[in-house]
Amino acid sequence: MTSNFPLPRPLRRTCSLASARTMRIVVLGQSAVGKTALTVRFITKRFIGDYDPTLEMIYRHTAAIDGEFVHFEILDTAGQEEDSLQIAEKIKWGDGFAVVYSVTDRCSFDEVMRLCFLINHIHSASKKGASEQPPVVIVGNKKDLQFDRMVSTDDGEKLSKALKYPCYEISTRDSYEEASLVFNALYYELLRQGSLSPGTFKKKNVSKLIEKIPKIYANSALGASGFGRSLSFNSFRDYIPE
Repeated sequence: MTSNFPLPRPLRRTCSLASARTMRIVVLGQSAVGKTALTVRFITKRFIGDYDPTLEMIYRHTAAIDGEFVHFEILDTAGQEEDSLQIAEKIKWGDGFAVVYSVTDRCSFDEVMRLCFLINHIHSASKKGASEQPPVVIVGNKKDLQFDRMVSTDDGEKLSKALKYPCYEISTRDSYEEASLVFNALYYELLRQGSLSPGTFKKKNVSKLIEKIPKIYANSALGASGFGRSLSFNSFRDYIPE
């Protein structure tokens, strides 16, 4: 599956962090589909394959897209069984959503429709009948594992047409550009809907559940502000099991 979204361009000298747009992305999907690997690949351009599947984190990262700085807050969910209230709080927190499945796991693919239904239902209720669908990208990860494939490209295309959301097959292991495409696509859709605002990270009310999730600044230069948990990705391996 191909994309119509351009990759990031070089920074313009006129970029200003103070005027950067901000967005919150929630990465959803079953355990072990590669949600954390996708997020970390986008933030660091590095692929790290093994993570604690129960670890849940909010990553703060500033990237340049089309010469403009964009502040990302990315909630990497654990994908464990949880009650509907917990899922609802996470969906309410987000501006856009990446729903991830593995092409090697049919069950994770079947879960996509349920998650997209929840996003639409909760978004519509919280936005009081908003006319536009929330920005969602469906991600078929691990396309490099062709011999283990259980979900065909055609399956993904049919689901994309049924749900009216773009679907991309990617390899987080093999390509930083494909990982970046997922977050760029959400940025462009939020920009089209006029849902992005300039300024620093949004300070809207959040639930106690969200407040308890650890936060990491991916940009070590920004970590000096002391907002949230501050560390560079040189120390990120402290969170990875041996």
